[in-house]
Amino acid sequence: MIYRKGSINDLNELKKLAIETWSQYKHELTRENWETLKGILSNDKTWVEVLTNSYSVVCVNEVNEIVGMSFLVPQGNPTELFDKNWCYLRFVTVDRNFTGQGIGRHLTEKCIQHARETGEKTIALHTSEMMNSARHIYESLGFTILKELEPRLGKKYWLYTLEL
Repeated sequence: MIYRKGSINDLNELKKLAIETWSQYKHELTRENWETLKGILSNDKTWVEVLTNSYSVVCVNEVNEIVGMSFLVPQGNPTELFDKNWCYLRFVTVDRNFTGQGIGRHLTEKCIQHARETGEKTIALHTSEMMNSARHIYESLGFTILKELEPRLGKKYWLYTLEL
């Protein structure tokens, strides 16, 4: 596997990876909530924004297909969930055919390393009850639950942070 910086040229492949991978949660969500999530994942604006405003890492297999991705948004980009002094992870995703190979962990570690190199103090992320394997990775890397969030898409979500 090769890890490299993502670029705007990857937009269509990233969008495809997200929709295919996250479709595994389709039956855990109501139809309306799945359509909302799919709309976000299908929207080019979502990907242009995250590619433009973050440090992106992609994992490419032997035939040059993107099989994993992660994005680290630097501090100074607050949202309703994330404080202005935090950087935060978004869309850590691994193709279902490549899970269990340490790709998600490696993508997250690369973002943590970049955060340290750029002087970030706190990394945050949010994740849900549907993503137990991801939660396990984050917790094993030292992320801790800061608080439970209001339900999103009808599911429990938590806000995690890691002090660097």
